[in-house]
Amino acid sequence: MRVLVLYCHPVDTSYHASLHQQVLRSLRAAGHEVDDCDLYAEGFDPVLSREERLGYHDVPANRVPVQRYVERLQWAEALVLCFPTWCFGLPAMLKGYCDRVLMPGVAFDIRDPQHVKPALTHIRRISAVVTYGRPRWTAWAMGDPPRKIVTRYLRMLTGARARVDYHAHYHMNVATPESLERFRAKVGRAMERLA
Repeated sequence: MRVLVLYCHPVDTSYHASLHQQVLRSLRAAGHEVDDCDLYAEGFDPVLSREERLGYHDVPANRVPVQRYVERLQWAEALVLCFPTWCFGLPAMLKGYCDRVLMPGVAFDIRDPQHVKPALTHIRRISAVVTYGRPRWTAWAMGDPPRKIVTRYLRMLTGARARVDYHAHYHMNVATPESLERFRAKVGRAMERLA
């Protein structure tokens, strides 16, 4: 399967960086073709400019500023998102990717605004590897926006066809080396079984 990995963390020595490497190793070991999109390493600009917003509905000209990222998304049959949760949301860099790349003519068809149609119907699988500083109950109390974006919004853009799984390690602030290693191993197994 062709897998686009969207990775978003600025620190290459972080625990999340080790999760990212585990994701890549396990996907490749399972025989998947992997496009590793490291948003920080690639210097992705998350800011939706005034000009881009004014041209947001101008399909297909709207994709010109992010054409390379659009092509990579359209190539993929699966998405694996690997990111930390900050302030109970997506990191700004990943949110900016969503704002700039998941646009009309790419992620959805808005020619009939009353009946918006999904356009990521080629995506069959979505998986997320996410860390949280706080416990699960706190994320739940806040509505857990990252979980909903992955398991509801992204899936909706596939026409509700993609199978989705969400792997979360909560309460990183009190994590132990053992819990971190268990989670990394769990992520590795999940990526090896991605189909």
